[in-house]
Amino acid sequence: MNQLHARYPFLESARAAVQAADVDLAAVVSRDGAVVERALERVERALDEGDVGEPRRRTRMELLSYPVARVLVSLVDEHVLTRKYARAEAATAHERIERDRTDTTELKSTGAESITLGALLAEFDLTDDIRETPEGYRVDVGAYLHLAADEWGDEWRLVNRDLQTGEVPLSEGELLVLVRQAVRKRVADGLPLSVPDAIGDELEAEMAQVRETLADLELMRDIDTVVPDLFPPCMRYLLDQVQKGEHLEHHSRFAIATFLTSIGMSTDDIVDMFQVNPGFGEEATRYQVNHIRGETSATQYSPPSCATMQSYGDCVNMDDLCERISHPMAYYEQKLDGADEDEVVDWREREGEAESQTS
Repeated sequence: MNQLHARYPFLESARAAVQAADVDLAAVVSRDGAVVERALERVERALDEGDVGEPRRRTRMELLSYPVARVLVSLVDEHVLTRKYARAEAATAHERIERDRTDTTELKSTGAESITLGALLAEFDLTDDIRETPEGYRVDVGAYLHLAADEWGDEWRLVNRDLQTGEVPLSEGELLVLVRQAVRKRVADGLPLSVPDAIGDELEAEMAQVRETLADLELMRDIDTVVPDLFPPCMRYLLDQVQKGEHLEHHSRFAIATFLTSIGMSTDDIVDMFQVNPGFGEEATRYQVNHIRGETSATQYSPPSCATMQSYGDCVNMDDLCERISHPMAYYEQKLDGADEDEVVDWREREGEAESQTS
């Protein structure tokens, strides 16, 4: 085990080093509180900050915290957590790689504490797919499509790239983004793991803490998609009640309003939706929605967790997915991820098309 492995624990050589040391993971989680604490920090920071924090000076502790963190993610076994954890590990690796790139530009390994682009391309079997040119880099179109598939923005669409002879041009920064995606896929590979009961028992407290964080967090801060057909059953029901003009209790109005703001609906859209409700008052409704959004308060409110929805009697029409998640936003995110492209048609776009046809 060395510092390179601690900084980049997803490397095959790092895994080999752990195996060569004949580490008993059950013994680690039961006896080494520092490793478990750092593993928990990796997971918690993935949810809170989108990274896994700075590496610790103790190489063994830092390296072993990575497999323990993967075990913890597997035990909690929430799709949103797995996704965010893999992204956080990849984001941290990307930052460290860029830091290393300021020290050397040669495409070969430089020693124990840094890694080069050449070594990374070899790590992910990309050496034959990428070549350097005077203008930057060119990547084989197959490798490009595989790694750029999850990148947002028109600039990543193949139609907007100068595809020539089966290759796509990239700047160095864009190439590092693709490497980040390769890291994310490596981290996510195999999750959730099959974890022995003895290890799970030792990590019960850490599991509970992660689940609590999941329940409390606003899980989809970056989502801006309104597809009512993919809403969790509870939110579909509340939305249906609103649109029918049925009276909603305060906690029910709060739940649907926070959900709608969290998925990107504007205050005007939500106010318009609530106009059909008994006792509607535009000024009061607008103030409440802006308060929830954090524009007239110090707090930006998140939708209630599934446990809270159950306690207020707002959890209705549960399906199989509801049994496996702990937050309505986690349900919606998973539904969006699993939907076909033609299913993800934003409600606001349909409304706009309808208005244009009637005008």
